[in-house]
Amino acid sequence: MGNILLFSLIVGLISALIIIPISSNKKTKGKSNLMSWPFVIMILLIIPIIFVFYYLTNLDRNISSVWPLFIVVSGLGMFITHGLERKIKGILFIGSLVIGAYFLFAFMFNANEKYETAQMAEQVEIEAFDETKTPASVPPQFARNKMKKAFGQVPDTSYYELGNLQIQKVNGEFVYIAPVEFSGFFKWLNGDQTPGYFTLSATDSSANPKFVKEEMDYTPSSYFNKNIERHIRMQYPDYIFYGDVQLEIDDQGVPFYVRTFGEFITARNGFDVTGVVVVDPKDGSTQAFTLEDAPEFIDGAVSPEAVSKQNSYYGNYIHGFWNSIFGKSNVKLPSDEGTEANVSPIFDENGDMYYFTDFTSPKEGVDSMLGYSLTNARSGEAIYYTGNLENSYMDSQGALDIIEKKFIEKEWNGEMPVLYNFYGEASWLTPVMDSNGFLQNYFIVSAANPEISTYASTPNEALKKYKTALQRGGSSVDGTSNAEEKQVRGTVLRVYKEKVESYTVISFLLDNRQSYIVSSEDNPLAIYLQEDDTVTVDYLDTGDNFLPVKDITIEGIE
Repeated sequence: MGNILLFSLIVGLISALIIIPISSNKKTKGKSNLMSWPFVIMILLIIPIIFVFYYLTNLDRNISSVWPLFIVVSGLGMFITHGLERKIKGILFIGSLVIGAYFLFAFMFNANEKYETAQMAEQVEIEAFDETKTPASVPPQFARNKMKKAFGQVPDTSYYELGNLQIQKVNGEFVYIAPVEFSGFFKWLNGDQTPGYFTLSATDSSANPKFVKEEMDYTPSSYFNKNIERHIRMQYPDYIFYGDVQLEIDDQGVPFYVRTFGEFITARNGFDVTGVVVVDPKDGSTQAFTLEDAPEFIDGAVSPEAVSKQNSYYGNYIHGFWNSIFGKSNVKLPSDEGTEANVSPIFDENGDMYYFTDFTSPKEGVDSMLGYSLTNARSGEAIYYTGNLENSYMDSQGALDIIEKKFIEKEWNGEMPVLYNFYGEASWLTPVMDSNGFLQNYFIVSAANPEISTYASTPNEALKKYKTALQRGGSSVDGTSNAEEKQVRGTVLRVYKEKVESYTVISFLLDNRQSYIVSSEDNPLAIYLQEDDTVTVDYLDTGDNFLPVKDITIEGIE
């Protein structure tokens, strides 16, 4: 509190000095106006206004933040003075206008610097997804609905409401976290503390929410100095923050609020992440860390808002500001289909969290994806994937449109589309929700071949069906993160053939008691397979019940 009082006092005194005429006049008989009652009244008016403004807005208390006030007070000072003093304050006023113009129009001239801060390493395609894992694919809307239905677990339920959802890894499991927040000012007066938070699996749609009791004094829904954002500002008055505070849980279940800070790129414009502030909501203790030194339990040291801002810089400013408005050469627009500030948090096979965004063309009516990015949520380092340039990938909106048309009679819609590399094929995995916000199924569609798609009640079941759909469509199904290519020779015990459109999918059992699956699109002679045939099979050891075949040789036919 002392910092904001001192800041208000200093700014108020300087403002009063600029506004009130310093030179004497006939009425004051040679006495300085600095000792007169107008000066005192001006100070008494300005200081409280400055204090209230900065207290309510939580604006950083850097000297650069007062530039609008500088224009106002210098203009007033010039207007009510005369003679030499008016000329001096006129110069101040002109200087304030120049500074104001610099701050107002900096965005036109710092586009190159923004692009440099947002530079991404480039690769062609992400690594193939390990099909033995389960992606964090429970949509946040569905998770939120389940938590609301479990709100009866909260004591004094009428005092509270569900806070913002945050996904993270806790003890090796991917979970959603949502704090319980006050539902109003008077509820805060009576409650004083929030009782805890909810957790829910982000991979198992059948799991139920669990309420964890952890009293918190400093929260986003508290008021005055107990408000978490104001509390952080009081501790770090000159830090530049970007993005909302987020709740993170350590492996012992202890909650902490975190907020990303950084620095302006030019003249209070643009943002570049440098660190994160961590707050214990129980006692209010705070600590600032650089991104490199952030505690290990924090998955989202970089806020999704900051990542979305960086994506915008990278996509729009490759050739500067004016090109982003007029020519738009090589401009690519980040998607707005993400679940958090236009980005979607996902986890890799090592449990590290990334923010996913796909980029599309600025041309209207085009749903072709120009590329996609993954930004590490702890380090802020990003990789831009161009995709296979020989193929034209469908963007996230195109995937959502397919789902809408697929279930048009039921009025179901997709939410949280994320691009994965399934079996070597760039593919959109999207949860499908009904009009009431309940999860109905998981839809997978090829980004390069939208006619290849499937859906099922769980992600893993959808993956199994998608593998078959790829084989029907002629895909080689040759890419998984851990599938080793092997060969086996044996005798066919059983054969099952299924006609699908213009292809036939053949499932067969060898005398090693292992089942395999092959498409006639990839291996046309497989259509002649029958019991007691001796075959040599090249397959991928994916661990599935039916192993995908890359090549099959039938003895006596080939």
